[in-house]
Amino acid sequence: MNDSKRNIIHLDLDTFFVSVERLKNSSLKGKPIVIGGTSDRGVVASCSYEARQFGVSSAMPMKMARNLCPDALVIRGDMELYSKYSNMVTGIIAEKAPLYEKASIDEHYVDITGMDRFFGSLQWTRELRRSIIKNTGLPVSFGLSVNKTVSKIATGEAKPNGGLEVLQNQVTPFLTPLSIGKIPMIGTKTFHLLRSMGVSTIGTLSLIPVDMMKKVLGKNGVVIWKKANGIDTNPVMPYFEQKSVSTERTFDKDSIDTVKMNQLLSAMVEKTGFELRKAQKLTSCVTVKIRYSNYDTHTLQKRIPYTSFDHVLIETAKELFKKLYQRRMLIRLIGVRLSHLVRGVQQLNMFEDTPEMIKLYLAMDKLRERYGRNAVKRAVGVKTKEEIEERKKSSVGPPVPNGTFGRAVDSLQ
Repeated sequence: MNDSKRNIIHLDLDTFFVSVERLKNSSLKGKPIVIGGTSDRGVVASCSYEARQFGVSSAMPMKMARNLCPDALVIRGDMELYSKYSNMVTGIIAEKAPLYEKASIDEHYVDITGMDRFFGSLQWTRELRRSIIKNTGLPVSFGLSVNKTVSKIATGEAKPNGGLEVLQNQVTPFLTPLSIGKIPMIGTKTFHLLRSMGVSTIGTLSLIPVDMMKKVLGKNGVVIWKKANGIDTNPVMPYFEQKSVSTERTFDKDSIDTVKMNQLLSAMVEKTGFELRKAQKLTSCVTVKIRYSNYDTHTLQKRIPYTSFDHVLIETAKELFKKLYQRRMLIRLIGVRLSHLVRGVQQLNMFEDTPEMIKLYLAMDKLRERYGRNAVKRAVGVKTKEEIEERKKSSVGPPVPNGTFGRAVDSLQ
Protein backbone atom coordinates (compact mmCIF):
# COMPACT_ATOMS: atom_id res chain seq x y z
CA MET A 1 0.00 0.00 0.00
CA ASN A 2 1.23 3.49 -0.83
CA ASP A 3 2.49 5.29 2.28
CA SER A 4 0.44 8.37 1.41
CA LYS A 5 -2.71 6.33 2.05
CA ARG A 6 -1.57 4.84 5.33
CA ASN A 7 -2.11 6.06 8.89
CA ILE A 8 0.12 4.29 11.39
CA ILE A 9 0.32 5.08 15.11
CA HIS A 10 3.26 4.21 17.34
CA LEU A 11 2.52 4.23 21.08
CA ASP A 12 5.29 4.13 23.69
CA LEU A 13 4.78 4.03 27.46
CA ASP A 14 7.22 6.63 28.83
CA THR A 15 9.87 5.24 31.23
CA PHE A 16 7.45 2.36 31.67
CA PHE A 17 8.99 0.56 34.65
CA VAL A 18 9.52 3.84 36.52
CA SER A 19 5.97 4.97 35.77
CA VAL A 20 4.52 1.75 37.19
CA GLU A 21 6.59 2.12 40.34
CA ARG A 22 5.32 5.69 40.75
CA LEU A 23 1.73 4.46 40.46
CA LYS A 24 2.47 2.10 43.32
CA ASN A 25 4.24 4.80 45.36
CA SER A 26 3.35 8.42 44.55
CA SER A 27 6.19 9.74 46.74
CA LEU A 28 8.61 8.68 43.98
CA LYS A 29 7.33 11.37 41.59
CA GLY A 30 9.93 13.96 40.65
CA LYS A 31 12.79 11.98 42.18
CA PRO A 32 15.69 10.30 40.37
CA ILE A 33 14.77 6.63 40.14
CA VAL A 34 16.92 3.72 38.98
CA ILE A 35 15.39 0.27 38.52
CA GLY A 36 17.49 -2.89 38.45
CA GLY A 37 19.57 -5.12 40.68
CA THR A 38 20.04 -3.32 43.98
CA SER A 39 23.67 -4.33 44.58
CA ASP A 40 26.70 -2.86 42.81
CA ARG A 41 26.82 -6.03 40.72
CA GLY A 42 23.38 -5.30 39.25
CA VAL A 43 22.50 -3.57 35.98
CA VAL A 44 20.17 -0.65 35.27
CA ALA A 45 16.94 -1.87 33.62
CA SER A 46 15.27 1.56 33.49
CA CYS A 47 15.69 5.03 34.95
CA SER A 48 13.67 8.22 35.31
CA TYR A 49 14.26 11.40 33.34
CA GLU A 50 15.58 12.95 36.55
CA ALA A 51 18.29 10.27 36.74
CA ARG A 52 19.09 10.60 33.02
CA GLN A 53 20.08 14.22 33.62
CA PHE A 54 23.06 12.85 35.58
CA GLY A 55 24.11 10.56 32.72
CA VAL A 56 22.42 7.38 33.94
CA SER A 57 21.14 5.08 31.19
CA SER A 58 19.72 1.58 30.71
CA ALA A 59 22.13 -1.38 30.71
CA MET A 60 24.65 0.63 32.74
CA PRO A 61 26.34 -1.13 35.69
CA MET A 62 24.54 -0.17 38.89
CA LYS A 63 27.82 0.85 40.54
CA MET A 64 28.40 3.43 37.79
CA ALA A 65 24.82 4.70 38.08
CA ARG A 66 25.25 5.21 41.83
CA ASN A 67 28.46 7.15 41.24
CA LEU A 68 26.81 9.39 38.63
CA CYS A 69 23.69 9.98 40.71
CA PRO A 70 24.34 9.27 44.42
CA ASP A 71 20.89 10.52 45.43
CA ALA A 72 19.03 8.15 43.10
CA LEU A 73 16.54 5.75 44.67
CA VAL A 74 17.37 2.20 43.52
CA ILE A 75 14.40 -0.16 43.20
CA ARG A 76 14.46 -3.84 42.35
CA GLY A 77 12.16 -4.45 39.38
CA ASP A 78 8.90 -6.40 39.49
CA MET A 79 8.34 -8.05 36.10
CA GLU A 80 5.03 -9.56 37.21
CA LEU A 81 3.63 -6.10 37.97
CA TYR A 82 5.00 -4.62 34.74
CA SER A 83 3.50 -7.48 32.72
CA LYS A 84 0.12 -6.82 34.35
CA TYR A 85 0.11 -3.14 33.34
CA SER A 86 1.43 -3.95 29.89
CA ASN A 87 -1.49 -6.33 29.32
CA MET A 88 -3.92 -3.69 30.63
CA VAL A 89 -2.71 -1.25 27.96
CA THR A 90 -2.93 -3.94 25.28
CA GLY A 91 -6.51 -4.67 26.32
CA ILE A 92 -7.52 -1.01 25.97
CA ILE A 93 -5.96 -0.82 22.50
CA ALA A 94 -7.60 -4.10 21.47
CA GLU A 95 -11.05 -2.77 22.38
CA LYS A 96 -10.69 0.32 20.18
CA ALA A 97 -8.20 -0.42 17.39
CA PRO A 98 -9.08 -2.24 14.15
CA LEU A 99 -5.53 -3.60 13.76
CA TYR A 100 -2.69 -3.45 16.26
CA GLU A 101 0.70 -5.00 16.92
CA LYS A 102 2.35 -5.39 20.31
CA ALA A 103 5.99 -4.68 19.43
CA SER A 104 7.37 -4.98 22.97
CA ILE A 105 6.26 -4.82 26.58
CA ASP A 106 5.83 -1.02 26.33
CA GLU A 107 5.31 -0.38 22.60
CA HIS A 108 2.39 -0.84 20.20
CA TYR A 109 1.69 -0.05 16.57
CA VAL A 110 -1.86 0.64 15.38
CA ASP A 111 -3.02 0.78 11.75
CA ILE A 112 -6.01 3.13 11.39
CA THR A 113 -5.82 3.44 7.61
CA GLY A 114 -9.22 4.39 6.20
CA MET A 115 -10.63 5.54 9.51
CA ASP A 116 -9.97 9.16 8.56
CA ARG A 117 -13.09 8.92 6.38
CA PHE A 118 -15.15 8.65 9.55
CA PHE A 119 -12.94 10.19 12.25
CA GLY A 120 -9.99 12.54 12.15
CA SER A 121 -6.90 10.34 12.53
CA LEU A 122 -5.18 12.73 14.92
CA GLN A 123 -8.30 13.20 17.03
CA TRP A 124 -8.87 9.42 17.21
CA THR A 125 -5.25 8.91 18.30
CA ARG A 126 -5.50 11.58 20.98
CA GLU A 127 -8.65 9.96 22.33
CA LEU A 128 -6.93 6.56 22.47
CA ARG A 129 -4.02 8.10 24.37
CA ARG A 130 -6.39 9.80 26.82
CA SER A 131 -8.18 6.49 27.38
CA ILE A 132 -4.91 4.73 28.21
CA ILE A 133 -3.89 7.47 30.64
CA LYS A 134 -7.34 7.57 32.27
CA ASN A 135 -7.63 3.82 32.75
CA THR A 136 -4.06 3.00 33.76
CA GLY A 137 -2.57 6.25 35.05
CA LEU A 138 0.49 5.66 32.86
CA PRO A 139 2.03 8.41 30.71
CA VAL A 140 2.15 7.49 27.00
CA SER A 141 3.54 9.23 23.94
CA PHE A 142 2.53 8.69 20.32
CA GLY A 143 3.69 9.33 16.79
CA LEU A 144 1.22 9.34 13.90
CA SER A 145 2.48 9.13 10.34
CA VAL A 146 2.56 7.20 7.06
CA ASN A 147 4.57 4.18 8.22
CA LYS A 148 6.06 2.44 11.23
CA THR A 149 9.53 4.00 10.99
CA VAL A 150 8.43 7.62 10.79
CA SER A 151 5.80 7.06 13.49
CA LYS A 152 8.37 5.57 15.88
CA ILE A 153 10.80 8.42 15.29
CA ALA A 154 7.96 10.91 15.79
CA THR A 155 7.14 9.30 19.15
CA GLY A 156 10.73 9.83 20.25
CA GLU A 157 10.44 13.52 19.39
CA ALA A 158 7.08 13.79 21.19
CA LYS A 159 8.42 12.51 24.52
CA PRO A 160 7.84 12.89 27.34
CA ASN A 161 4.10 12.28 27.49
CA GLY A 162 3.17 13.96 24.22
CA GLY A 163 2.04 13.32 20.65
CA LEU A 164 3.19 14.30 17.18
CA GLU A 165 1.67 13.89 13.72
CA VAL A 166 3.89 13.87 10.63
CA LEU A 167 1.93 14.08 7.37
CA GLN A 168 3.23 12.71 4.07
CA ASN A 169 4.47 16.08 2.81
CA GLN A 170 6.21 16.70 6.14
CA VAL A 171 8.24 13.47 6.28
CA THR A 172 11.40 14.72 4.55
CA PRO A 173 11.67 18.08 6.37
CA PHE A 174 10.91 16.28 9.65
CA LEU A 175 13.61 13.63 9.23
CA THR A 176 16.35 15.71 7.57
CA PRO A 177 17.81 17.54 10.62
CA LEU A 178 17.57 14.62 13.05
CA SER A 179 20.54 12.56 14.21
CA ILE A 180 21.13 9.21 12.51
CA GLY A 181 20.85 7.70 16.00
CA LYS A 182 17.09 8.32 15.82
CA ILE A 183 16.67 5.68 13.09
CA PRO A 184 15.42 2.34 14.49
CA MET A 185 17.93 -0.51 14.05
CA ILE A 186 21.02 1.74 14.03
CA GLY A 187 23.10 0.36 16.87
CA THR A 188 26.29 1.67 18.43
CA LYS A 189 28.64 0.06 15.89
CA THR A 190 26.67 1.25 12.87
CA PHE A 191 26.34 4.72 14.39
CA HIS A 192 30.09 5.07 14.87
CA LEU A 193 30.80 3.66 11.41
CA LEU A 194 28.50 6.22 9.77
CA ARG A 195 29.92 9.02 11.91
CA SER A 196 33.44 8.03 10.79
CA MET A 197 32.16 8.55 7.22
CA GLY A 198 31.11 12.07 8.15
CA VAL A 199 27.41 11.21 8.33
CA SER A 200 25.64 12.73 11.34
CA THR A 201 22.09 13.59 10.19
CA ILE A 202 19.35 11.58 8.56
CA GLY A 203 19.28 14.13 5.73
CA THR A 204 22.94 13.46 4.87
CA LEU A 205 22.38 9.70 5.13
CA SER A 206 19.44 9.85 2.74
CA LEU A 207 21.68 11.41 0.04
CA ILE A 208 24.25 8.59 0.04
CA PRO A 209 23.82 6.33 -3.02
CA VAL A 210 21.99 3.17 -2.02
CA ASP A 211 24.64 1.02 -3.73
CA MET A 212 27.29 2.51 -1.47
CA MET A 213 25.18 1.78 1.62
CA LYS A 214 24.81 -1.81 0.48
CA LYS A 215 28.56 -2.10 -0.07
CA VAL A 216 29.35 -0.72 3.39
CA LEU A 217 26.59 -2.37 5.47
CA GLY A 218 25.24 -5.16 3.27
CA LYS A 219 21.48 -5.77 3.14
CA ASN A 220 20.98 -3.77 6.32
CA GLY A 221 22.49 -0.79 4.52
CA VAL A 222 19.62 -0.81 2.05
CA VAL A 223 17.04 -1.03 4.83
CA ILE A 224 18.68 1.84 6.73
CA TRP A 225 18.83 3.95 3.54
CA LYS A 226 15.11 3.39 2.98
CA LYS A 227 14.32 4.39 6.56
CA ALA A 228 16.42 7.55 6.15
CA ASN A 229 14.29 8.38 3.12
CA GLY A 230 11.06 7.74 5.03
CA ILE A 231 10.34 4.48 3.20
CA ASP A 232 8.92 1.55 5.17
CA THR A 233 6.39 -0.87 3.69
CA ASN A 234 6.33 -3.21 6.70
CA PRO A 235 2.73 -3.86 7.75
CA VAL A 236 1.32 -3.75 11.25
CA MET A 237 1.21 -7.41 12.22
CA PRO A 238 -1.98 -8.53 14.03
CA TYR A 239 -1.00 -9.27 17.62
CA PHE A 240 -2.83 -12.55 18.00
CA GLU A 241 -1.46 -13.82 14.70
CA GLN A 242 2.13 -13.54 15.83
CA LYS A 243 3.82 -16.90 15.64
CA SER A 244 4.19 -18.92 18.78
CA VAL A 245 7.15 -21.19 19.43
CA SER A 246 6.20 -24.80 19.98
CA THR A 247 7.38 -28.38 19.82
CA GLU A 248 5.71 -31.72 20.44
CA ARG A 249 6.70 -35.37 20.50
CA THR A 250 4.78 -38.52 19.61
CA PHE A 251 6.17 -41.62 21.30
CA ASP A 252 6.93 -44.86 19.48
CA LYS A 253 5.15 -46.62 22.32
CA ASP A 254 2.61 -45.09 24.65
CA SER A 255 4.11 -44.35 28.07
CA ILE A 256 3.12 -43.71 31.65
CA ASP A 257 6.64 -42.88 32.88
CA THR A 258 6.18 -39.42 34.44
CA VAL A 259 9.87 -39.10 35.28
CA LYS A 260 10.82 -39.37 31.62
CA MET A 261 7.89 -37.08 30.74
CA ASN A 262 9.33 -34.34 32.94
CA GLN A 263 12.81 -34.91 31.50
CA LEU A 264 11.37 -34.57 28.03
CA LEU A 265 9.46 -31.42 29.00
CA SER A 266 12.70 -29.86 30.25
CA ALA A 267 14.46 -30.67 26.98
CA MET A 268 11.55 -29.30 24.92
CA VAL A 269 11.42 -26.06 26.90
CA GLU A 270 15.17 -25.64 26.52
CA LYS A 271 14.73 -25.86 22.76
CA THR A 272 11.88 -23.34 22.63
CA GLY A 273 13.56 -21.02 25.14
CA PHE A 274 16.69 -20.92 22.98
CA GLU A 275 14.58 -20.11 19.92
CA LEU A 276 12.97 -17.23 21.84
CA ARG A 277 16.27 -15.73 22.93
CA LYS A 278 17.72 -16.17 19.45
CA ALA A 279 14.80 -14.16 18.04
CA GLN A 280 15.04 -11.63 20.91
CA LYS A 281 11.50 -12.35 22.03
CA LEU A 282 9.74 -12.88 25.33
CA THR A 283 6.71 -15.01 26.14
CA SER A 284 3.95 -14.48 28.66
CA CYS A 285 1.98 -17.69 28.12
CA VAL A 286 3.02 -21.34 28.47
CA THR A 287 0.79 -24.15 27.18
CA VAL A 288 1.32 -27.87 27.78
CA LYS A 289 -0.47 -30.46 25.65
CA ILE A 290 -0.93 -34.19 26.19
CA ARG A 291 -2.69 -36.83 24.10
CA TYR A 292 -3.76 -40.08 25.74
CA SER A 293 -3.57 -43.48 24.11
CA ASN A 294 -7.28 -43.23 23.25
CA TYR A 295 -6.50 -39.98 21.33
CA ASP A 296 -8.22 -37.72 23.87
CA THR A 297 -6.24 -34.47 23.78
CA HIS A 298 -6.02 -31.96 26.62
CA THR A 299 -4.20 -28.65 27.02
CA LEU A 300 -3.61 -26.30 29.92
CA GLN A 301 -2.02 -22.87 29.83
CA LYS A 302 -0.77 -20.29 32.28
CA ARG A 303 -0.02 -16.58 31.90
CA ILE A 304 3.31 -15.56 33.39
CA PRO A 305 5.46 -12.41 33.57
CA TYR A 306 7.35 -11.86 30.29
CA THR A 307 10.46 -14.02 30.16
CA SER A 308 12.69 -16.18 27.97
CA PHE A 309 14.58 -17.89 30.81
CA ASP A 310 14.56 -21.70 30.72
CA HIS A 311 14.49 -22.12 34.50
CA VAL A 312 11.27 -20.09 34.73
CA LEU A 313 9.63 -21.78 31.75
CA ILE A 314 10.59 -25.31 32.81
CA GLU A 315 9.09 -24.82 36.27
CA THR A 316 5.85 -23.55 34.71
CA ALA A 317 5.68 -26.41 32.19
CA LYS A 318 6.16 -29.05 34.88
CA GLU A 319 3.51 -27.40 37.04
CA LEU A 320 1.04 -27.50 34.14
CA PHE A 321 1.86 -31.12 33.32
CA LYS A 322 1.25 -32.14 36.93
CA LYS A 323 -2.19 -30.51 36.88
CA LEU A 324 -3.00 -31.81 33.41
CA TYR A 325 -2.06 -35.46 33.80
CA GLN A 326 -4.86 -36.74 36.05
CA ARG A 327 -6.21 -39.86 34.34
CA ARG A 328 -3.13 -42.05 34.76
CA MET A 329 -3.63 -43.46 31.27
CA LEU A 330 -0.86 -44.15 28.79
CA ILE A 331 0.26 -41.04 26.89
CA ARG A 332 1.14 -41.03 23.19
CA LEU A 333 2.04 -37.34 22.71
CA ILE A 334 3.32 -34.41 24.73
CA GLY A 335 3.90 -30.82 23.59
CA VAL A 336 4.87 -27.34 24.77
CA ARG A 337 3.91 -23.99 23.24
CA LEU A 338 5.12 -20.50 24.17
CA SER A 339 2.78 -17.76 22.95
CA HIS A 340 1.76 -14.10 23.44
CA LEU A 341 5.21 -13.20 22.18
CA VAL A 342 6.62 -9.70 22.23
CA ARG A 343 9.93 -8.43 21.01
CA GLY A 344 12.44 -7.39 23.65
CA VAL A 345 15.59 -8.44 25.43
CA GLN A 346 15.26 -10.36 28.65
CA GLN A 347 14.73 -7.68 31.29
CA LEU A 348 14.35 -9.96 34.28
CA ASN A 349 18.10 -10.47 34.54
CA MET A 350 18.51 -6.77 35.21
CA PHE A 351 16.49 -7.09 38.40
CA GLU A 352 18.83 -9.70 39.85
CA ASP A 353 22.03 -9.32 41.84
CA THR A 354 23.51 -12.46 40.29
CA PRO A 355 24.92 -11.58 36.85
CA GLU A 356 26.36 -15.11 36.73
CA MET A 357 22.91 -16.35 35.67
CA ILE A 358 22.69 -14.20 32.56
CA LYS A 359 26.37 -14.87 31.76
CA LEU A 360 25.62 -18.59 31.90
CA TYR A 361 22.71 -18.22 29.47
CA LEU A 362 24.81 -16.13 27.09
CA ALA A 363 27.62 -18.68 27.18
CA MET A 364 25.29 -21.64 26.57
CA ASP A 365 23.48 -19.91 23.73
CA LYS A 366 26.79 -18.97 22.11
CA LEU A 367 27.84 -22.62 22.12
CA ARG A 368 24.47 -23.66 20.67
CA GLU A 369 24.70 -21.12 17.88
CA ARG A 370 28.18 -22.34 16.99
CA TYR A 371 27.81 -26.09 17.42
CA GLY A 372 24.06 -26.65 17.18
CA ARG A 373 21.16 -26.42 19.59
CA ASN A 374 22.00 -29.82 21.15
CA ALA A 375 25.57 -28.83 22.03
CA VAL A 376 24.66 -27.92 25.61
CA LYS A 377 21.89 -29.44 27.69
CA ARG A 378 20.80 -29.42 31.31
CA ALA A 379 21.87 -32.52 33.22
CA VAL A 380 18.25 -33.61 33.44
CA GLY A 381 18.20 -33.88 29.65
CA VAL A 382 21.42 -35.90 29.31
CA LYS A 383 21.67 -39.65 29.79
CA THR A 384 24.50 -41.84 31.05
CA LYS A 385 25.62 -44.82 28.94
CA GLU A 386 23.65 -47.14 31.21
CA GLU A 387 20.52 -45.06 30.75
CA ILE A 388 21.03 -44.98 26.99
CA GLU A 389 21.21 -48.77 26.90
CA GLU A 390 18.10 -48.92 29.04
CA ARG A 391 16.46 -46.39 26.71
CA LYS A 392 16.71 -48.82 23.82
CA LYS A 393 14.12 -50.87 25.68
CA SER A 394 12.15 -47.82 26.84
CA SER A 395 8.70 -46.87 25.69
CA VAL A 396 9.69 -43.26 25.14
CA GLY A 397 11.15 -42.51 21.72
CA PRO A 398 13.99 -43.96 19.61
CA PRO A 399 17.49 -44.70 20.96
CA VAL A 400 20.15 -42.00 21.05
CA PRO A 401 23.67 -42.69 19.65
CA ASN A 402 26.43 -43.20 22.21
CA GLY A 403 29.42 -40.91 22.62
CA THR A 404 27.72 -37.56 21.97
CA PHE A 405 28.27 -35.19 24.88
CA GLY A 406 25.35 -32.96 25.75
CA ARG A 407 23.03 -34.64 23.28
CA ALA A 408 19.37 -34.50 24.35
CA VAL A 409 18.07 -37.95 25.19
CA ASP A 410 14.67 -37.18 23.75
CA SER A 411 15.39 -35.71 20.35
CA LEU A 412 12.90 -33.03 19.44
CA GLN A 413 10.90 -32.82 16.25
